[in-house]
Amino acid sequence: MKINKRERQKLLISTIHDNPFITDEDLAEKFSVSVQTIRLDRLELSIPELRERIKNVAEKRFDDQVRSLPIEEVIGEIIDIELDHSAISIFDVKEEHVFKRNKIARGHHVFAQANSLAVAVINDELALTAKANIQFIQSVKQNERVVAKAKVVKIDEENGRTFVEVNSYVNKEIVFTGEFEMYRLSANERMGEDETCY
Repeated sequence: MKINKRERQKLLISTIHDNPFITDEDLAEKFSVSVQTIRLDRLELSIPELRERIKNVAEKRFDDQVRSLPIEEVIGEIIDIELDHSAISIFDVKEEHVFKRNKIARGHHVFAQANSLAVAVINDELALTAKANIQFIQSVKQNERVVAKAKVVKIDEENGRTFVEVNSYVNKEIVFTGEFEMYRLSANERMGEDETCY
């Protein structure tokens, strides 16, 4: 049974408040209306589109948490992060990210999302990729959403290395996997920095 416009818009506000990452397609299915109707509702209610909502949430929640690089330099949008433990980002594949001929995403975009997430999860002011072992499992196409999940598997403080595993998914199917060896300032180098000026 369909609900009236006023009630739908009221429920739309609370639904997006509870889950700012919900898509217009999911909202349309939830309320049994067209995607266009949802977009018109959002316009009337001054609710930004998904990409803008994600960006706003990420900036509010994670800007002061990410230490290793400015959050705007992360490829994709961070939706969850716990430094030196785990992080999740999403990347929407647009026309500018794909080969024109077949609409398949260029691999460097998928890699860049995973690599920048591996940098972002490091709880240090300096984090660089020392080594990466990567595998593209299957192609990603235009208009698909890539969800990258990073997990810190080992921290070697003495040698200034952190090992991060990143798996990327489209619709819960794995499309990319990477093992990143990240350089970070070791405890010894931090102490040395205090004593040495260049």
